[in-house]
Amino acid sequence: MERLEKTMTPIADWLTRNKILSAIRDGFIITTPIVIIGSFFLLISNFPIPGYNEFMAGIFGENWTFNLDKVSTVAFSCISVMAALGIGYSYARELKQTNRILPAFTALVCFFILAPQSHPDFVNADGNAFSGFSFTHMGTQGIFLAMVVALVSVRVYSFAMDKKLTIKLPDGVPPAVMESFEALIPAGFAMVLAFITNIVIGMTSYETLHNFIYSILQAPLVNLGRLKLFEIVYQFLSSLFWFFGINGPAVTNTIFAPIHKALTLENYEAFQAGLEMTNVFTQGFSDFFGNFGGGGSTLGLVIMMSFMAKSERMRTLGKLSLPAGIFGINEPIIFGLPIVLNPVMLIPFLLCPILNIVVAMIATNVGFIPITSGMQLPWTTPILFSGFLITGSVNAVILQFLMLLMNMAVYYPFFRILDKQFLAEENSKVEDIDEIDELSFDDLDIDDL
Repeated sequence: MERLEKTMTPIADWLTRNKILSAIRDGFIITTPIVIIGSFFLLISNFPIPGYNEFMAGIFGENWTFNLDKVSTVAFSCISVMAALGIGYSYARELKQTNRILPAFTALVCFFILAPQSHPDFVNADGNAFSGFSFTHMGTQGIFLAMVVALVSVRVYSFAMDKKLTIKLPDGVPPAVMESFEALIPAGFAMVLAFITNIVIGMTSYETLHNFIYSILQAPLVNLGRLKLFEIVYQFLSSLFWFFGINGPAVTNTIFAPIHKALTLENYEAFQAGLEMTNVFTQGFSDFFGNFGGGGSTLGLVIMMSFMAKSERMRTLGKLSLPAGIFGINEPIIFGLPIVLNPVMLIPFLLCPILNIVVAMIATNVGFIPITSGMQLPWTTPILFSGFLITGSVNAVILQFLMLLMNMAVYYPFFRILDKQFLAEENSKVEDIDEIDELSFDDLDIDDL
């Protein structure tokens, strides 16, 4: 345990303190509300119940999904635009810039400069190629370009600001005007760099930086996410960090979240186009089939604590933690039981998420449950509901219930060991109190003193 702690703690500390990884993680978190709202619109227009579409069409007309789809399409297909803004803002904050909006907008403008604006494959009736931005490049295929451009442009902007390469106006000028002129040269440096890069890349066979990054970086990483060990490694590392009291997903998502995001949105695009979805390890798969009740898949443990524990301590903690656990929040158990650095709970805490992923992966491959759609539900969506909504299949509800029972079976012997330990401690305290109660001062004589 000491060796593991000495090895993992510095790694976790480096990952959480690294400015670049933190900016990427926080930048994607900023996009989360928009994507979740877009998912609700997608759910309404494609609710997984037989006959639903025909029923709604009978009320609202044949094209009833048109306006709903506009919202979900923008929310998903502009994810790179939001990522450029979010990561730019977060990285400016990490670099201690007092004004973070201007660096974020600089990152967005640089992203637009480098994004393809001419599309020879799409020609109108006059024979002219379409000119402008396409959802293809603003969506999943532009995520890594947005990441790289946001980081580089904000770094250049911050370098110029730190070196005082700015235009200073008299003190009487309004602050908004002063900040705008102060950002003129730093933003100009970043935009000129994007301009030159665009020209240089245009001279190569890749033609655009988007094509270069997607071919060299994004495609190989997304292919990594399709490997069978990808999700197992992610779940194991997340649980291991939690065991040492470190928020596991907060650490591992700095690396894995962009890949999860790309795989999820690829499924969404295939779903919208009526094509077959091929990515198993989406964000929804990870959230709703890997862990029930939070990291370590502790919901089964909490249920047993609430209704099967003999020790007062464990039973009370279980009942207090159950409502939060249903919605995927298990900090009360992580730190209250505790699971942190508790060797009794190490094996089931690491094993359950891995078993869940393996079982769910097999169930998907044999066709028992369908591949999760590109829909993104809040990670707090309760078990059973989440399985149905993310797949549209009742089989997913059955699978989640069976895996919850499996988790309870895995946790049970370790739960019993800890429960007996707590019960013994409670009984020993009661005996100590009884011995004190039996003491009497009747035989005490003042002369004896």
